[in-house]
Amino acid sequence: MTVKMPAPGDLEPIERASLDELQALQLQRLKWSLQHAYENVPHYKDAFDAQGVHPSDLKSLADIAKFPFTTKKDLRDNYPFGMFAVPRQQVSRIHASSGTTGKPTVVGYTAKDIDTWANLVARSIRASGGRPGDIIHIAYGYGLFTGGLGAHYGAERAGCTVIPMSGGQTEKQVQLIQDFRPDIIMVTPSYMQVIIEEFNRQGLDARESSLKVGIFGAEPWTEAMRREIEAKAGIDAVDIYGLSEVMGPGVANECIESKDGPVIWEDHFYPEIINPETGEPVADGEEGELVFTSLSKEALPIIRYRTRDLTRLLPPTSRSMRRMGKIVGRSDDMLIIRGVNLFPTQIEELVLQEAQLSGQYQIVVSREGLLDAVEVRCELQQTAVGAADVGAIAKSLQHRIKTLIGVSTKVHIGAPDSIERTLVGKARRVIDQRPK
Repeated sequence: MTVKMPAPGDLEPIERASLDELQALQLQRLKWSLQHAYENVPHYKDAFDAQGVHPSDLKSLADIAKFPFTTKKDLRDNYPFGMFAVPRQQVSRIHASSGTTGKPTVVGYTAKDIDTWANLVARSIRASGGRPGDIIHIAYGYGLFTGGLGAHYGAERAGCTVIPMSGGQTEKQVQLIQDFRPDIIMVTPSYMQVIIEEFNRQGLDARESSLKVGIFGAEPWTEAMRREIEAKAGIDAVDIYGLSEVMGPGVANECIESKDGPVIWEDHFYPEIINPETGEPVADGEEGELVFTSLSKEALPIIRYRTRDLTRLLPPTSRSMRRMGKIVGRSDDMLIIRGVNLFPTQIEELVLQEAQLSGQYQIVVSREGLLDAVEVRCELQQTAVGAADVGAIAKSLQHRIKTLIGVSTKVHIGAPDSIERTLVGKARRVIDQRPK
């Protein structure tokens, strides 16, 4: 793996700005965003008025804590276009969530919003080591999901050659990687695992492909998964972060030279960490729920949006802006099992430490009498393992989960390829069978 260190000319001035310069720009843009939302979105006028605040009350960045939060429910309650701050005719594009748990959340973009988005994804690609002329294989899903088109426009803006493969057709994914010899792949980390498996199925070594960098996002992933993918694919794996309600991919991105957490592009998104139970802000470095306020969005300004992602803010390193730590889970994905908080990423870390397992897993939660029960399903990498060895691996994993996480589980280890694969979007890690 060859790390491309950024030359001074590769960075925008804001990426090298002083703290005073950055905060002055943030305050200016924050004032505009609050006023824009208040004047043009009835929901925000009502919410601000109900809380007794006005955009003019923002005198410093810390004053953002006076303003109300926005939640996914607010977006759904104003479905489809009620949160737009510009006439619908000025909206150039619409994206939406899948809506599997209710009405989808709808987001809109003006032409300027799309231009800003492309610039930020291009910045993210440069931070990942991408340069003009590189070939980028995009295996995020295209369509209403923001991943594919967000990555696509950013890659073109970065001066790269784009292969708009989208998700699925895993055999063809490998064929095109072999034939077109891309430098970079943009995909969910769980689907990258599937692509690596397909290389193996075809008798190919993924480490010998042309790929040098993987830009992975759209789902939480652990340092253990990074190490596994880097070892099996022979690439640098970097983390891109985003969510459609805030923009899409490119809200934050790791720098390839440090790989120490995604840098939040703070010139366009103001981050906070709050206590998820009280809603009160916590200091940088403390873990809590990530909240974003947009600073430049025209069509859909978002004020103090509760992402439900649990992380912490870290000081700048490779760029002038703060970083976010690895997402440990989501407050709405957290499982409470007999009084113990359990996140899927905790199970992932332990599964990936077992060399005989593929790294694919699912957590099945059920109700036995009055108590919750957890089964961890995983699978072998290959079949040449005896029943006694499988039992020993399961017992070892079960013990480590109990010791390190504090949850009693059953562990089932199946044959290779027995765990459901994701072919387009995010992996389905939790199956909750408990009565609603």
